[in-house]
Amino acid sequence: MEKELTKVSKYMSFLLRHKPDAIGLNLDDQGWASIDELIEKTTDFALNKDLIALVAETCEKQRFAIDFANGKIRANQGHSIDVDLNLEPITPPSTLVHGSAERFLESILEKGLTKHKRHHVHLSESSSVAMSVGGRYGKPVLLEIDAKTMYDNGHLFYRSVNNVWLVDSVPPEYIKRV
Repeated sequence: MEKELTKVSKYMSFLLRHKPDAIGLNLDDQGWASIDELIEKTTDFALNKDLIALVAETCEKQRFAIDFANGKIRANQGHSIDVDLNLEPITPPSTLVHGSAERFLESILEKGLTKHKRHHVHLSESSSVAMSVGGRYGKPVLLEIDAKTMYDNGHLFYRSVNNVWLVDSVPPEYIKRV
């Protein structure tokens, strides 16, 4: 059952974060989609409201928000499509961490962290979470981000509902390998 939930979670992430048009799913400006439309247009899985709720509730990364009153779902962050998550700038802790693969380290230390096709660079307060993320791309390395100095120098930080810290970029002078 766990493998099936992971497959459904990845599928929903793909649609809600990157390619809703793959099934003709409509998202509003804030990234919300109708749960009924998601079920109706999905052919890869036998989706139903209970399964969607179970995926959202059991996903340890808390990737999804559900608005049961209005029958909608959205991804909490990580979009490569244009959505407005209505996040307000917030003061970050003094340091945050980012996990990456060792093969990217030289470029990161030279150029910094950039969002590429996503809306933001993702940072964490948890070293274990950051290392897990970095390990998806190769031998993981942990980077410490001087968030306080960045913030003091005018960089805006946001925190998603699932406690992922978001920033437009991290210049190399704020990064050190742990």
